[in-house]
Amino acid sequence: MDTIKETKALRTPPRAVLGYAAKAAGLELEPFTYDPPKLEEHDVRVSVTHCGVCYSDIHAIDDYFGITTYPFVPGHEIVGYVSDVGTAVTGLKKGTRVGIGWQGRSCMRCEWCLQGEEHLCRDVVKNGIWTPYGGFSTSVVVDDRFAHPLPDAMPSEHAAVLLCAGIAVYSPLRSHAAGPSQKVGVIGVGGLGHLAIQFAHALGCEVTAISSSPGKKEEALALGADHFIVAGDQATVRQLKFSFDLLLYTAHSETDWTSLLLTLRNKGTLAMIGFSPVPVAFEPLDLVVHQQSITGSFIGSRAAMREMLSFAQARGIKPKIELMPMTQVNEAIRRVKEKRARYRIVLVNDTAGQA
Repeated sequence: MDTIKETKALRTPPRAVLGYAAKAAGLELEPFTYDPPKLEEHDVRVSVTHCGVCYSDIHAIDDYFGITTYPFVPGHEIVGYVSDVGTAVTGLKKGTRVGIGWQGRSCMRCEWCLQGEEHLCRDVVKNGIWTPYGGFSTSVVVDDRFAHPLPDAMPSEHAAVLLCAGIAVYSPLRSHAAGPSQKVGVIGVGGLGHLAIQFAHALGCEVTAISSSPGKKEEALALGADHFIVAGDQATVRQLKFSFDLLLYTAHSETDWTSLLLTLRNKGTLAMIGFSPVPVAFEPLDLVVHQQSITGSFIGSRAAMREMLSFAQARGIKPKIELMPMTQVNEAIRRVKEKRARYRIVLVNDTAGQA
């Protein structure tokens, strides 16, 4: 079925684009038809077959970041086929299956772009694939340098999630040299956390899953965690004092930061990937005396993205997903908001060719 839909999306690209847009902050998405954006010289048009639902889409719908313009078409975990190419495009051709994450372009001129860290580009607000419209649609336009050819054997629905959640957790693990000698704690077993456990395990780390949901223990262990602790169990958390080299915060919920930071070893690092709803609190004395660090991690470079896709394919790392038709996008969003997704929802484009 998916192959038929993918072929149909490629064979009959619509003259107009059909997307699903929020007309104002917090509203449900509505069908929204718009003219296909003009291709610049480095752009490709991609007929969308699959798009994951990320909590950042919900944040953007609600204008959590303070940058959303309406009507707003979300969607940034995109897989599809190149249907048209700009005049300067050389590495991609019509029919190539590609994946697109949050970043759809960069200035390619600032200090960060010039040193291969395009995800830190100064034009970050303008760089999202959401500009002008995102992947909850029949097609998108992206700079070809941010359209990543996918491993042939990787299912499109798996690739979609890896393009955002996968790179988000892989990048800090690589940045902090996670490996066999490291003990890694993963805070949150959800869309990000269930992949972080798999990547850390594949890198040879000793992995502890930390979750507020005791019912996730067996699944976390099956994903590769060596240990599981309940976040609210203060007695167990105290026993882990000075245990972790690296803590990955992958959740979107309140956390007892002071207790968790006590589990870091000397020179340990807390890497923030998820967005905490409350400020991070810590004891400055401990941070100084133990030379600990708190850092953020934002997606990853183009090179890191392609390395991650190759690593995931080689090590059999797969997201746990639910497939839903794109016409049910609002129900998918509700499931994510209510924490009922296990662990990521991917929309299959059943609207291709309708506009």
